[in-house]
Amino acid sequence: MRDVLAEWRPVVDDTIERLLPRVLDEAYLTDFFGEASYRYHSAGIQQALADPIWNLLDRGGKRWRAVLFLVFVDALGEDPEEYLPYACVPEILHNGTIIVDDVEDEARKRRGEPALHHQHGVDIALNAGNAMYFIPLKVIDRNSAGLDAEQRLAAYEMLTHELNRTHLGQGMDICWHNQKNVVVGEEQYFEMCACKTGCLTRIVARLAAIVTGQSDGVERALARYAEDMAIAFQISDDILDIENTLDQAGDFGKEFGNDIREGKKTLMVIHTAEVAPPADVARLEEILWADDKDERDILEAIDIMQAAGSVEYARERAQDLSARARSHLDDLDLEPDAEDHLREFSRFVVERRA
Repeated sequence: MRDVLAEWRPVVDDTIERLLPRVLDEAYLTDFFGEASYRYHSAGIQQALADPIWNLLDRGGKRWRAVLFLVFVDALGEDPEEYLPYACVPEILHNGTIIVDDVEDEARKRRGEPALHHQHGVDIALNAGNAMYFIPLKVIDRNSAGLDAEQRLAAYEMLTHELNRTHLGQGMDICWHNQKNVVVGEEQYFEMCACKTGCLTRIVARLAAIVTGQSDGVERALARYAEDMAIAFQISDDILDIENTLDQAGDFGKEFGNDIREGKKTLMVIHTAEVAPPADVARLEEILWADDKDERDILEAIDIMQAAGSVEYARERAQDLSARARSHLDDLDLEPDAEDHLREFSRFVVERRA
């Protein structure tokens, strides 16, 4: 999968740059957004929109959602090159959610640099992040792959449905880390992931099915694959936050323990609350709730979760979800090589080390 990602990522980046150039002049603004009623202030739009967006995009990211879209298209028997603009839809959406999430979480860093709201201000960051929710709609509006009216309507309705659910997931996540006690169970956690992380990945699968004219049954099966894989990805991401923290322990120049620092109620925290001794649970809740956490606090929280077997428990659940994701492909008539990539992708998200 790393080879597939490496092959397609520069192509995706070039396509994003064609859709949203680094420099937004009046000609582009008029072409993409329509005639101004009076006159655009292109310099202001450049400073408050294009510059922060490209600041984030240039920091990297695997672009795996865009690449996954192209693999879906390939698996469905179509030429991925013809659908490149649509591959950018979930990638732009994802980066928009990152900007807004960082403001909401009061995050300090993103991809090794200060979070955008620390560099450009909260107002600019929020506006840029919100704009990235709507720019992808223009991709569909411009009909780059020749969609008919029914396909465009299906794409709009799908995006509206899934994006609304992402905010349900974010709302649950915010509520939980603003509470001291762990008051939620596993099923609620999985639903949060299915909404917050899963909906963006479901967009990848469903959009690929819609633009290539697949049946409702194929779209549903691909969406189920995407959702299970996304939840596995989120759990694995939470585990990586723990493992990277342990790797970085003692290096005070690095930001680490982000989930603990933000008081996140991960699957590992929820499992610990269910099985650990009450005193350990109370201490974990105290650490997560504290405004100021030093390295010792963060490592103590990890020790409590490890002692409860919660890290390994979460890893097993991620592997189960990864296997279930693959099962949704069993009855589909997919191109063999691309199907292999989809199956490998579901393994990659739980086995990656970064």
